[in-house]
Amino acid sequence: MTSQVSLESYLNGNKQQLDFTWEVKANDRAYHKQFKKRVAFCLTRKKYMDNAIKTAKYNVLTFLPLNLYEQFHRMANLYFLFVILLQTIPEISTLPWFALLLPLSCLLLIRGLRDLIDDIARHRSDWVINSRPCEILVGKSFCSQKWRDICVGDIVRLRKDSIVPADLLLLSSSEPSSLCYVETADIDGETNLKFRQALLVTHKELVSEASMAAFDGKVTCEEPNSRMHSFIGTLEWRGEKYSLDGEKILLRGCRIRNTETCYGLVIYAGFDSKIMKNCGKIKMKKTKLDHLMDKLVILIFMMLVITSFCLAIAAGFSAVKFHKEHSYLSVLYDYTSPAEQAFFTFWGFMILLSIIIPMSMYITMEFIYMVNSYFIDWDIEMYYPAKDTPAKARSTSLNDQLGQIEYVFSDKTGTLTQNIMTFKKCCINGIIYAGSENSENKPSKASWSWNPYADSKAEFHDPSLLEAVLRNEDPIMQEFLRLLALCHTVMVEEKERGQLVYQAASPDEEALVTAARNLGYVFLSRTQDTITLSELGTERTYSVLAMLDFNSVRKRMSVLVRDPEGTIRLYTKGADVVILERLCDDEPAQAFTQLALDSFAKETLRTLCLASKEVKEEDYTEWSKKHHEASVLLQNRAEALDKVYEEIEQDLQLLGATAIEDKLQDGVPETIQLLKNGNIKVWVLTGDKQETAVNIGFACHLLSDDMEILEETEICQMLEAYWVSNNNLCSSGESLCALQPRPGSWRQGRMALVVTGDLLEKILGTGEKVKQKEGFWARLACCKTRMQPVATSSMEKAFVNLATSCQAVICCRVTPKQKALVVQLVKTHQRAIALAIGDGANDVNMIKTADIGVGISGQEGMQAVQCSDYALAQFRYLQQLLFVHGRWSYLRICKFLRYFFYKTFAGMMVQIWFAFHSGFTAQPLYEPWFLALYNVFYTAYPVLAMGLLEQDVSAKKSLQFPELYKVGQKNELFNFWIFCVTFLHGTVTSLASFYIALLAFEDKVGSKATSDYQSFAVTVATSAFLSVIAEIILDIKFWTVLSFLTIAVSFLFFCIFSLFTQNFFVFRKDPVLFRFPDASKNALTDPYVLSIVLLCVVVNTIPSLTVRLLRAITGTGAIQDKVHSRGTRVEDRTVEMQSHFRRRSLLRRSSYAFSHKEGYADLITRGASLRVKGSKNRGQVSGSSSQDMQQPAREDVLPSTASSPSVFLQEYK
Repeated sequence: MTSQVSLESYLNGNKQQLDFTWEVKANDRAYHKQFKKRVAFCLTRKKYMDNAIKTAKYNVLTFLPLNLYEQFHRMANLYFLFVILLQTIPEISTLPWFALLLPLSCLLLIRGLRDLIDDIARHRSDWVINSRPCEILVGKSFCSQKWRDICVGDIVRLRKDSIVPADLLLLSSSEPSSLCYVETADIDGETNLKFRQALLVTHKELVSEASMAAFDGKVTCEEPNSRMHSFIGTLEWRGEKYSLDGEKILLRGCRIRNTETCYGLVIYAGFDSKIMKNCGKIKMKKTKLDHLMDKLVILIFMMLVITSFCLAIAAGFSAVKFHKEHSYLSVLYDYTSPAEQAFFTFWGFMILLSIIIPMSMYITMEFIYMVNSYFIDWDIEMYYPAKDTPAKARSTSLNDQLGQIEYVFSDKTGTLTQNIMTFKKCCINGIIYAGSENSENKPSKASWSWNPYADSKAEFHDPSLLEAVLRNEDPIMQEFLRLLALCHTVMVEEKERGQLVYQAASPDEEALVTAARNLGYVFLSRTQDTITLSELGTERTYSVLAMLDFNSVRKRMSVLVRDPEGTIRLYTKGADVVILERLCDDEPAQAFTQLALDSFAKETLRTLCLASKEVKEEDYTEWSKKHHEASVLLQNRAEALDKVYEEIEQDLQLLGATAIEDKLQDGVPETIQLLKNGNIKVWVLTGDKQETAVNIGFACHLLSDDMEILEETEICQMLEAYWVSNNNLCSSGESLCALQPRPGSWRQGRMALVVTGDLLEKILGTGEKVKQKEGFWARLACCKTRMQPVATSSMEKAFVNLATSCQAVICCRVTPKQKALVVQLVKTHQRAIALAIGDGANDVNMIKTADIGVGISGQEGMQAVQCSDYALAQFRYLQQLLFVHGRWSYLRICKFLRYFFYKTFAGMMVQIWFAFHSGFTAQPLYEPWFLALYNVFYTAYPVLAMGLLEQDVSAKKSLQFPELYKVGQKNELFNFWIFCVTFLHGTVTSLASFYIALLAFEDKVGSKATSDYQSFAVTVATSAFLSVIAEIILDIKFWTVLSFLTIAVSFLFFCIFSLFTQNFFVFRKDPVLFRFPDASKNALTDPYVLSIVLLCVVVNTIPSLTVRLLRAITGTGAIQDKVHSRGTRVEDRTVEMQSHFRRRSLLRRSSYAFSHKEGYADLITRGASLRVKGSKNRGQVSGSSSQDMQQPAREDVLPSTASSPSVFLQEYK
């Protein structure tokens, strides 16, 4: 019996061993050039790539062949090429081959120019990036060069605010202990600063340009890979080996912050860097309609082959019969047998009927796509005046797919949020203080005159709070503000005129410290063991006894200080769920604070609880010993420290709570609600922390409090049940069961999924080992293909089924490659149309993978825009893009295709019926000029106007009724069934036009003797033309001047060209080309023929009128009718959001979120990040002078111009 494998063993199985074969020698380019890497067969390339990148698809040599190769992936282009090749054979040709080659060349040229323009933009982007300046060590000095000149093994010097050009090993920096602060928002979406620290040996030894030039260390590490958060390697130098990890690596795309100068050794360059490994490749995107059209072209081609073959066989039998009945004409058939005649007849019908797939349809489609793209560019509703940024359709061939989106995958940072943290509200001792929302009530400069350190740009201002602070009578309020100024890891720098600049590891911390600063409790400076504050003008210095660092498990941070009076106090801030359970029993303000937290959570603000307590001297002495013992342990140090921290963080006194707003972009909640109402599921994929991502999910109303949120534990339990059930079924040979959901909320659809990148890696990234160990997985039926690992495919499908059954999904701490993987999984397993939207380089792979990629021109740069299909300035414009332009484009293209096929079938299927009455000779019924002009001038313009301007409802109604969007998701307007109905409709029209005229002309002679072949052909042609125009008139819902004009022009062209090609003057000039002299003039002036035409038009329009009448009677009429009928009931409906906060149980949702990184407190207590008073930066290696970064000493008093608090309080009243 097959052994059972648990999900845990699958998730935690052995991963593939890493190859540590990447060797980098410092300052030795010749060493790296000698290594080659085999690409394919005998082809090789350099193992160590240079730093130049190339994201463009083509170059001068490859553009023509590669672009033609891509274009002939379209079945229609292959079909047209096949028809042109047939036309080159004189025996079966009906038109000169160059007459068909010209329109095909125009079609290929239009698409080729579009691709060329897009690729030129990518070339320009590559050139800009590769030409960025940098400083490279050449010889014994640093020289200014370009990014493209960087090679593996080079030493690069970076300055403050510069972008890291390649993956570097940090060697040293101007900061103490060679720290380097980086911002990784462009990589993982996190806005908080991260620190990197060089090895102690390189920090001490590499202090000059000469030592840098003499550095010959050798780094051995893993091969280039896409794992953004991990790095393993060693540095070998002077006979010693030093361990390297991700904390010593600067990744390409990071930005240097708060560090004047740093130096790095290039480990991975160019496409070997981790961010480029996550970028993915440019993929040719095709819409659903493109794929359907390819299938329809094949279907129509097969129909043509079968029809032509049948008609050719009939022609052969007809020839045999003709030979027998007219043997006296046998001399005319001596050179051709019936088989040969049937053979040539087959190809004649193939060419004659090839017009059923008209080339003009594709050229017109390209024009419609282009004009609809301009409509997007010109839409004033998607223009962002703050940045003078309009919407931009960078791709012109995907507009209709905007109306079929089923999933939206969105980045968080910079896409949903503004990357701005604002101190919004606070609760002190049970009293809520809130800043004024009215800009007229903002504080004036005079309001801050008592506080020279106040930030005049602060948005938070509550007069009652300011009055209470200035009274200085409430000890709880004093402790609250003192905690904000003491319990943090912020660094301070004093600029000119006493201006303080805070350098925070997270925007939350900066917002809290700035709020305390504006209320008179100013953080002035810190040393390794002291913090100096200005408390309402009085300078006080606190001794820091211990800093209890923040981490994601503790969810809190504490600082133990001794105040100037000698009292020891503990200040703690953190999540409400951990602070409230550590309070003393008799806490009077707890109930009011919990109500305040409920209120803050309802407003989706990010909350922290603040508490403190006084610590006795003897308790501190005993605790300090335990703390020292835990801090020197070699094993399990972190766990021991957590236990020690837990001992002292008890019996706290609650001070209050703070509420910070992570500002969303305008209109984000309304847009997400509108998307959900339109049956579009929104997934958030972010590199940020789980708490932050979940808080934003509530803020933008993607999550609500009545949802059950599934996290890692619940996900693993459900996947475990699926795993076990399928193991058992596989052993018993039964079919697979579906994923067993939880009862209740699952059936109601009120579930949300929160998954981390680590769990995704376990679920989706370790399937290969199962394939090698467990043969029974080959029996799983849910695999899409046998080529991929079966267990992985099964688990992927289970995970996707679980995720897509939830109302919302948030993936946090995911890499760019994992973002793309999630998008690809949904596309593969759900067959759904996906849209990805983001604004940073970490979103590029996701944007490329999705069916539609939208770039936001935000704060993280323009990388996403350059790789996108559509560019917007704000997330809220997505509703206009999808529900208006997307839905209209889908409607227009579908109607265009339907009626283009209809008019083609209605006009050209007559050739088949005529073959039954012409001896199957492939003789055309129509005048050759009618065949040439039918799809170009006679019937093209009304359909073109429909494809450009058709609307079923207005833009306002489209947004008011997002449910209308479901039509595109269900492919209701054009699908295989609609095509079949259109084919049947066109066939019936052609039959009516042909046989009504045939019966009317049989043995009948009009007043002008117009019962000849030419008059019959003109009658049928006119009947088909007018029937098609009448059908289009009936179906146009949005009449414009262009609609009337195109119909009038069609009639005008029909009359003009008919008179021109059917007069005796041109007939005398070329009787071969102009074969119908005065045919229309004779036929269409006969009342009998006109009555036949009128009868044909009436008969052909009766089916359409009948269907419309039945729809009106049964209530399944047009969309406008439904909208108008519903509009009376929901006249006042808007998309404004109401709160989803519901207190259905005693459980309260915590709105805690804090974007902080563990480790800063340890840096401060060790003094690694602090400058000694009076010292300057580590000198630059080049020997040039550096800016003075001296830590400001706070020995001065407040400026004499400031009013005292008591005086200001009297004036304030």
